[in-house]
Parts: sequence; C-alpha cells; structure tokens
Amino acid sequence: MTPTIEQLDSGSIAWMLAASALVLFMTPGLAFFYGGFVRSKNVLGTLMQSFITMGLVGVAWVVIGYTLAFGPDVKGWGIIGNLDHFGLKDVGALGDSQAGPGIPAELFMAFQLMFAIITPALITGAFAERAKFLPFCIFMVAWSLLVYAPVAHWVFAVDGWIASDVKGLDFAGGTAIHLNAGAAALAAAICYGRRRGYGEEPMEPHNVPFILLGAGMLWFGWFGFNAGSAGGASAVAANAFTVTSTAASAAALSWVIMSWFVNGKPSVVGAAAGAVAGLVAITPASGYVQPMEAIAIGAIAGIVCFLFVQWRSKSQLDDSLDVVGVHGIGGLWGALATGIFCVAALNTGANALGVQVDGLTNGGGFDQLGRQAIGVIVVAPYSFIVTFVILKALDLTMGIKLDEEGEEAGMDVAEHGERAYIFGGSGPVLGIPEAIPVDVPGPAPQRAAQPAQAQS
Repeated sequence: MTPTIEQLDSGSIAWMLAASALVLFMTPGLAFFYGGFVRSKNVLGTLMQSFITMGLVGVAWVVIGYTLAFGPDVKGWGIIGNLDHFGLKDVGALGDSQAGPGIPAELFMAFQLMFAIITPALITGAFAERAKFLPFCIFMVAWSLLVYAPVAHWVFAVDGWIASDVKGLDFAGGTAIHLNAGAAALAAAICYGRRRGYGEEPMEPHNVPFILLGAGMLWFGWFGFNAGSAGGASAVAANAFTVTSTAASAAALSWVIMSWFVNGKPSVVGAAAGAVAGLVAITPASGYVQPMEAIAIGAIAGIVCFLFVQWRSKSQLDDSLDVVGVHGIGGLWGALATGIFCVAALNTGANALGVQVDGLTNGGGFDQLGRQAIGVIVVAPYSFIVTFVILKALDLTMGIKLDEEGEEAGMDVAEHGERAYIFGGSGPVLGIPEAIPVDVPGPAPQRAAQPAQAQS
C-alpha cells in the first residue's frame, strides 16, 4: 500500500529504524559467536565470512533481491515477485510497501535487508574452517537470490502462497530464515565434506569468551528481529519483545541442565548455544504467543536441540558449528510450536494478512498446526536441493574446499594473508605461506575433540 505523508507515524518510524540497526548488529554478533568456536588459525576467515556477507547481500538486495521477495507477484501464483522494484525503483518514503501506511517503503526495505543478510551468514557455520573465499562469495549471492528471495516471498509477502493460500504463520522468520538456513547448512556440510583430521585431532573452540560475547550480541539484536517484525511501535511489538527474552532464558536453562545431567558439568558454551536455540524457536511464534507459552517453546527447544547435537556429534556429518542442530531443528520446532500455542487475541494487526487463529492448546484444534507443517515440508527440501545444486556446480567449476596445504595453514593465511594473533613476532605477512599461525600453546586434550556445541 502507498501511504500519504499524513499517515506516516513518527514513533513507528523511530522504532523501525532502531530495529533495523539491531538486526544488522546481529551479523557481527554471529561473526563473534562463530569465530569463537573455530581454531585460532581460522578466526579471521570466519569473521570475514559474516562481515563480507553484509557487503555482498547489501548490494544484491538493493539491485534485485528486494523486488524478487516483495515486488508484485508474477502471474498471481505466489511464487516470486516481479521486477517492478528493480534497483529500488518506486521504493521511497511514499512508495508501494507491505509494511502498512505508517512506515515508509524504503524503511521496510531496509529492515528486510537485514534479514536477507544474516540468513545466508548463518549457513557458514556448517562449513567453517574449510571454504575457499571466491566460491564462497559467489555462493552467498546466488543463495540469497535463488533460495532466500523466493522463500521470503512465499512466507512474508502478502501475496506469497504460504502466507495467503496456506495461511501459515511466521512472525519473524522461523521457516523463512532459520529452517531455510538449517536445511541449506545440511546440504553445505555434505558438499564440503569433513575437515581434515575431524574426529582424530583436537578441534575445540579457541575463544569461549568470543562465543559468549557473540551470543549476547545476538540476544540483544534479536529484540529488533522479532519485535521489529510487528512493523511499528505497538502492543504486538511489546509482546514479541517479552516472549523473545523469555524463551531465550528458558532454553539457556534447559540446555545447561541437559549438559549437566549428560556430561556431568554445566557447560558455559551450552548456555550460549541454548539461548540461541530458544531465540530461534520463538522467532516464528513471537507475535502470536504469551509468556508462559514462550517458556514451553524455549525449554523444549533447548532439550531437542541439545539431543540432536549430541546425536550429530556421533555421526559422520561435520556440521562444524551445528547450524542444522540449532537453527534447523530449532526453526522446525518453532514453526510447529506456533501452530500449537498461538493465541487469536494476539494476532490482531500482527501481520498484513490480519490472521486470527487459535492453536492446539487454545482450542483451535490441529488446523493451524497442519498449515505450519505444509510450510516446513516445502521450504526445507527446496532449500536443501537448490543449495546442493549451487554448491555442486561451484565445486565442479572452481572447487569450493581448501586443499590440504591451505586447510593445514588455516583460512587466515591461506585465503587472506593475515593472522588474528601474533605471539612474539611482527605483524601479518601477506601472501607468504611460511607465515603459518599456530594455536595458543597449551596441553592438547587427551581425546579427539568434536565441535564445541556437541561437547556442550
């Protein structure tokens, strides 16, 4: 809809500007979260993968991604937007927008841009420590246009088929973002294969404080992620804010309790991973549930994600930072939990469709749960298949994985010619293979370490 100057709401504009900044802040938070998990020789490369995604997708979204996701639907099938807004044509203060009359179209575009940036960045944890940089960059752009933009149209656009025909609920991206990224992460982990020495040599996190710092930044930014998805300063935004923090708290506790019970120690890393799992799970439901339902969603997320990660650590799948376990399983549970716990009284004005439904626990029966399941059943396979095809094409033409020498040296030196930490020497030596970084000296663990989230 196209607002008039009189319809623009300064309070909502102020909140949505802040929310957009909060969501962008999550991507550097993700960089620290992921960066702490990897070995010291790969920390710069891991940070760079998140940071450069802000540049790559930041341009691609403005040029064509936004119009594919939120442009008028092609042929009315609910599959993809047309090119009416190519290069943000007619997207301005008074341009056509799906945000409602109080928000400028350009601000709605910017808010959605931050989602488009962090979603592919999430996938990078699945192939941490072994990706060549140039193919990675091509993959990020291709995935954002061929996977994220169509799925965002299906789920978020008012004329997308999941939103309008199926009437699936996804307040802030459980299906469109987390399940989507989790399914892509599974395909990526398969395509990249295992790290050299996986399961045979120590691969413990090099900086647990980074992990906690990143998790805290993600938790902070997630208030913009979920409360901002209300589209303005409203009671729905206030409720989304409350349940977001509540679910994260519950999941952090349940993950720590599980790790304490199973492994005999309350894991610090587990507290961080659990909080993120709770944030993931509450995302699709945050505009539709109350605080007590949020506790249930978060607590269950911490348990099921922990159990999946434990199982994955014993498998042959090297999902380095457990993107599938936290984002894929957390997003799957959150999407279904929305159909179980949603409350009609909270739905009024929560999204552009004005959907009002009660979930299973509130007398609504299985109807909405079935609608949620349809979205899950379609989005996950689509993301997995297209991701697999993109990566296989890149692997056959360019190669996507570092060679043995590069992986041994680490991404920092092999791909970027720099080192994160200098111990008793001068600055980084660009492009010189002899400048191979080493991990912080210390006694090696007595057992072959698995990815850190699995240990927690």
